[in-house]
Amino acid sequence: MIPRIDLSLEDNVQVDETAMLARFVHVLHEAVRIGALKFPKEAELSLVLAGDKTLQSLNSEWRDKDKPTNVLSFPGDDIEVGQEAGIMLGDIIISLETTKREADLENKSFNDHLSHLLIHGFLHLFGYDHETDREAFEMESLEIRILDELGIANPYEDEQYP
Repeated sequence: MIPRIDLSLEDNVQVDETAMLARFVHVLHEAVRIGALKFPKEAELSLVLAGDKTLQSLNSEWRDKDKPTNVLSFPGDDIEVGQEAGIMLGDIIISLETTKREADLENKSFNDHLSHLLIHGFLHLFGYDHETDREAFEMESLEIRILDELGIANPYEDEQYP
């Protein structure tokens, strides 16, 4: 079971919504299963695919960083790791421009990188974070397990933890 996904497009983003939604359902199904994430069956998730303009504006407003970023998450309720979520899990906003640019720079498949960003943003809605080395290790380890199940390479393989 996954939350109901409300997909919207901003900044004149044009994608095959049916194919994109099918990919997102598959990716989130694995994230929920492997992460043992719990939420009410009526839960909803707002997913926005946008360009750098929207992400830069949100990043500036909410994080005081006046530059685009790849993904932002806004939890619907205060959720702790392992705690059930509320009805509205929250919002995930992904810049397809930054995703493409990063995928090209890192020689990654666009769809693989997009799947990783979706998982990353989704885990934030459940209280996972990466502010400390310990938090990053916990969150990234779960991301790696989910990605591995999807046949996607470890995006953190070059990182070291103390």
